[in-house]
Amino acid sequence: MEEKRIPENPGTGNLKKIMVLLAVVAVALAAALAYIWIQKSSLVNELNLEKEDLTARMVALQNEYASLSSDYDSINLQLDSSREEVSQLIERIKKTDATNRAKMRQYEKELGTLRSIMRNYIVQIDSLNTLNQKLTADAAAARKEAAESRRQTEELSKTVEDLTGQVAVGAVIKGRGISLEAYNASGKVTDRSSRTVRLVTTLSLVENDLAPKGPVRVYIRVKGPDGILLTNGTQKTFEFNGEPMICSASREVDYQGAEVEMTVYLNDISDYVKGIYTVDVYTEQSLLGSAELMLR
Repeated sequence: MEEKRIPENPGTGNLKKIMVLLAVVAVALAAALAYIWIQKSSLVNELNLEKEDLTARMVALQNEYASLSSDYDSINLQLDSSREEVSQLIERIKKTDATNRAKMRQYEKELGTLRSIMRNYIVQIDSLNTLNQKLTADAAAARKEAAESRRQTEELSKTVEDLTGQVAVGAVIKGRGISLEAYNASGKVTDRSSRTVRLVTTLSLVENDLAPKGPVRVYIRVKGPDGILLTNGTQKTFEFNGEPMICSASREVDYQGAEVEMTVYLNDISDYVKGIYTVDVYTEQSLLGSAELMLR
């Protein structure tokens, strides 16, 4: 008996064709996605390298700013501000994704701006240093010529006045190493109030070639623990900032611009009590400094 064949369903063949077509499409999509992923990875790596290069250039600029200094407060304040901007920009770069190209381009422009600002600082500092050297040289020449003759002094008086105004701050005599000590009748240092017969102030007038040469009188004002000024029979007054002041003692020295060590004695004080004594040291132009002494 002949076996009867079941006819194949036409829909089954179409389904196989569709499945094959879908498989081909899936493979094509997978290949396209793989290509896109590779391209994206390559682009991300490139952007990361650009970010690293930008960061390295910012760090190099930061080091250049760190090595830059000046003797002028106004420029130093500006330098500090720019250094802070550089530091903040480095932090922003580190926190920004390398793929954010708009931000990276912005940081690149800020880098260029900060570098231009630094070059401007260098030009300013060089110009001011050159000007300062010229002014210093001119001032020294003017003083030398003024000392040679009255006629030259009269001819150069205007120049000297202008230059003096520029170096006035540097021409003030300053003091250092100020100390106050008590001595007994044997001339030895003591810290006992009952044995003290005199107070001695020691200090040095600092070397200053710009300061006027000649006699300089140094005044001391010593106050006891009660805040009252100590004075004796030789009480004198002096003017400071246009106002008269009483001093405890004074001494005159010949100041020629070199450092001068000096001592000022305060004698003939009837009685010393326990506590802290203070001394303020003056010239008629400035307060040189202060010191304290504890007597027990």
